[in-house]
Amino acid sequence: MTKSVAGELAGLQLPVERGCPFAPPAAYERLREQAPINKVRLTSGGEAWWVSGHEEARAVLADGRFSSDRRKDGFPLFTLDAATLQQLRSQPPLMLGMDGAEHSAARRPVIGEFTVKRLAALRPRIQDIVDRFVDDLLAADGRPVDLVRALSLPVPSLVICELLGVPYTDHDYFQSRTAVAVRRTSSPQDRRRALAELRAYIDDLITRKESEPGDDLLSRQIARQRQEGTLDHAGLVSLAFLLLTAGHETTANMISLGVVGLLSHPEQLALVKADPGRTPMAVEELLRYFTIVDGVTSRVATEDVQIGGASIRAGEGVIVSTLSADWDPAAFENPAELDVERGARHHLAFGFGPHQCLGQNLARMELQIVFDTLFRRIPTLRLAAPVEDLPFKTDAVIYGVDELPVTW
Repeated sequence: MTKSVAGELAGLQLPVERGCPFAPPAAYERLREQAPINKVRLTSGGEAWWVSGHEEARAVLADGRFSSDRRKDGFPLFTLDAATLQQLRSQPPLMLGMDGAEHSAARRPVIGEFTVKRLAALRPRIQDIVDRFVDDLLAADGRPVDLVRALSLPVPSLVICELLGVPYTDHDYFQSRTAVAVRRTSSPQDRRRALAELRAYIDDLITRKESEPGDDLLSRQIARQRQEGTLDHAGLVSLAFLLLTAGHETTANMISLGVVGLLSHPEQLALVKADPGRTPMAVEELLRYFTIVDGVTSRVATEDVQIGGASIRAGEGVIVSTLSADWDPAAFENPAELDVERGARHHLAFGFGPHQCLGQNLARMELQIVFDTLFRRIPTLRLAAPVEDLPFKTDAVIYGVDELPVTW
């Protein structure tokens, strides 16, 4: 039965920060046990439906009656004040905020850049990048070394820069702006400024590529649009904004958390070291275990919907907690256990349905190469600080760790 929260959960406002670095908030489990879909209060004000069951989450994310358009009234937004919402609504939507035919038309020309076959051609270059940064890590003057700065951030940043044709010399600039934008504790003014500065940078980048194209994803999109007579500068800015920000921040955090997870579970790491063929399964399990992007898979109902026992009315917001869904024991036996042999390919860390992450194959490949290379070349790698002392990003939309001191 689906209902509004009651008892000890009645005063709860969502989302809740993670307490234990290796588990969702305890309140998420209690909500899921009460019902897979609950009406909850939001920290930003108002109410929305909170979807925490795995089966129900997949159903919502695959249902075209739930809109991803963040400009629609009723769409549940956690951190946006009125001025930031107005800023959002004044700009062309990102692909993840489009629906139906509009979304398909925007996604179709780009999806070919992320096929397994096309990305396989990038594997040698990604391996070279990872080896280079591991070389620098091993050559560091002193220990401990911050793995975030030495490896986790630069690898995906350089990969996405080369893919998009973004000068890597600018990585500090866009990383700093992205970091402000994804922190829930950033002030609305700082968040608006960071987003505006990042868009201005990308706008200038697209302008330069329109006059001096290169051999990269964005230049190929410009060439295609010119050939079709559909050149859309603002749309290209939105595309580049999404790919650049999502393409480094998420993977960087998963590299760091994956290392923490494996080093904290030596018996699981031993399995991977003994057989690198297990690495792809280990990556899937780490993605499920941490599910670093939670609550971003929000929707608003465009018509009345009966789903998972809930009667959701048109205009009501729906928040899919992929983190809670990926710890649903109905879908994953003993979800609190990190099990690299689980084979958890049905997790929701990349979302589900038509908006499933465009770059998931690239992220998987980067993670596999990093973990295999790091633990092969530095087999004695270990944490240089207790897990409980690490500065986890509990205040960020994308979960991770700010610093990761390691030694060997």
